[in-house]
Amino acid sequence: MKKQELIHLHGLLAEVGNYYEEEHSTEVDLEDYESLGVRPTSIHKSKTDHKAAVFAMAKSITSEMSEVESGEKVAAKAD
Repeated sequence: MKKQELIHLHGLLAEVGNYYEEEHSTEVDLEDYESLGVRPTSIHKSKTDHKAAVFAMAKSITSEMSEVESGEKVAAKAD
């Protein structure tokens, strides 16, 4: 994956996290992600830095989702 694609993915993942927090009235623990000091707008950071940030953010979001939704059933619906 190219650096530009990772930056784009990083931004999209940040939007997913924000959306999830709004929809579930919860806060995703992003301590590991924030400790890296890499944001989607940090275009001067290396590809490796963005890759680590993407993995840290994805792990935080999915951990929160599994905690909140472990007992919930998802209703089938079409948009």
